Amino acid sequence: MRQLDLQVIDAALKWIREGHTVWLCTVLSTYGSAPRGPGAMLVARADGQFVGSLSGGCVEEAFIESLARGELRAPAQIVRYGESDNERQRLRLPCGGILQVLVEHRQPDEAWGDHLQDLYDALLGQRRLVRELDLSYGAFVLAPDDRGGDITQVENERVRLRIGPVLRLILAGLSPVAEYCASFARAIGCEVIACDPREEMCERPPEGVNFHAVLPSEFIAAGHCHEATAVVALTHDPRIDDLALMEAVRTPAFYIGAMGSRKTSAQRAERLARVGGLSEQQIARIHMPIGLDLGSKAPAEIALSVVADVLRVYHGKARDEL
Repeated sequence: MRQLDLQVIDAALKWIREGHTVWLCTVLSTYGSAPRGPGAMLVARADGQFVGSLSGGCVEEAFIESLARGELRAPAQIVRYGESDNERQRLRLPCGGILQVLVEHRQPDEAWGDHLQDLYDALLGQRRLVRELDLSYGAFVLAPDDRGGDITQVENERVRLRIGPVLRLILAGLSPVAEYCASFARAIGCEVIACDPREEMCERPPEGVNFHAVLPSEFIAAGHCHEATAVVALTHDPRIDDLALMEAVRTPAFYIGAMGSRKTSAQRAERLARVGGLSEQQIARIHMPIGLDLGSKAPAEIALSVVADVLRVYHGKARDEL
């Protein structure tokens, strides 16, 4: 999930509290070239206002036109866009692009408001959940995500949508590389948190970053890493980096990395085992040297390689698949 998903659910909550009927749309699947992937969301009102995106603009116009014609009134239904050549051309979808979208038409009642609040809490929370919907009746429920699998699943008139925390990047200490990482991560919709107790770093934290003037290890140990969290140590200061890594490997964070050369990384691994008592399995969780090998030298280039590697792991791509 991305920051845009939070904006969609937040808008839906606001509108239903104001008494508006809303349409919540979720991309279930894409075929061929499609601008947005499964799980992308949009919420709209009858007057045409909407927040979110299904396709980057082309499908949204057709959807709003359908609302103006009084269509899409079922509590839950699946709509396909781009099935014919004429429709793909009219909607300006890329060649072969088809979107399958779940469209929910919901009244501003207490049950729907409670459900939206639970979705919002899940996006900010510590665990993944699943939305289960019955297409026949429009019934919905949230359940623990104990089966895993794809983001969206459709089977026998039932839809399952995996809901999880927004991708979180924790910067364990600030540095020029960390500041560029913050910029890139925010651009792709991550929640960015920076921790650094050093007085000179507290004076000017990066813009748009949730800054905490504490040791990163303390923040991590307090339970702020969930399974959609990446922890990156980019200061070259072992007093900050090493302590953060020692705590991070004890969390469900999906990515843990530290900046340094291969020689520095080997020395760090030895130090973490000797001083921190980390096992081989725990040390193996740490990406060091951090990032993709792009030949990066400048801080911005290194940051780009770090954020790219975080995304690679988040999407389950092996290095040899790139």
